Amino acid sequence: MRKIIALLLLSFGMYTHAQDVKSLPQITVSGEGKIKVAPDYAIISFGVENQGKEATEVKKINDTSVDGILRYLKKFGIAANDMQTTGVHLGRMYTGEKNKFHFQAIQNMQVTLRDLKQYDALVMGLVDHGINAISGVEFKATKLEEYKTQDRKMATQDALKRAHDYTAPLQQKVGKAHQIAETGSILFPTVQRSEMFFTKEADALPQETLAIGEIEITAQVTISFVLE
Repeated sequence: MRKIIALLLLSFGMYTHAQDVKSLPQITVSGEGKIKVAPDYAIISFGVENQGKEATEVKKINDTSVDGILRYLKKFGIAANDMQTTGVHLGRMYTGEKNKFHFQAIQNMQVTLRDLKQYDALVMGLVDHGINAISGVEFKATKLEEYKTQDRKMATQDALKRAHDYTAPLQQKVGKAHQIAETGSILFPTVQRSEMFFTKEADALPQETLAIGEIEITAQVTISFVLE
């Protein structure tokens, strides 16, 4: 019985405290922090595709191409943990005519390029070693966590400034914060080369160039301040 009474008193005390907090005069504002930085590395997605009449033959050709690509990447200086197979496919592709088909082998890969100045050389080398398509290039920044911390501080300062802007004409002061909610997101711009196919028969390939631009990192926060 004593335990029940103690629990009831504790619950009542917590409820009363919650009611007291809600009854305090307060202001709720949102703040935003935004930083633009130059990316310093990129993730390149590409694929190798071959077709033929026999599954084993097609797979063998594709595997040979992939082996050559991996050897090339290692020779280029790409670390083992900076290259990854993201998808493998081997199956029939029907031509539209009854019971007529061919086999298709596909392997998709991703490579992390730490030096963006080497992009053109890397891509041209990949084409020479058998890739058929570049599906995307994603830019990223190494010091992301540091930028996120800066963004959060900027968002908090922005929220505090807004609170002062609203309360100053009312001759009220902004007190302590009693509720903080982060609502921000981090965005990375991506250069997409959707289904950019290359063929071995091409006499010459245009030089690949990148518009690196900037990464915009944003943080948003909502803060409730007690009014004094």
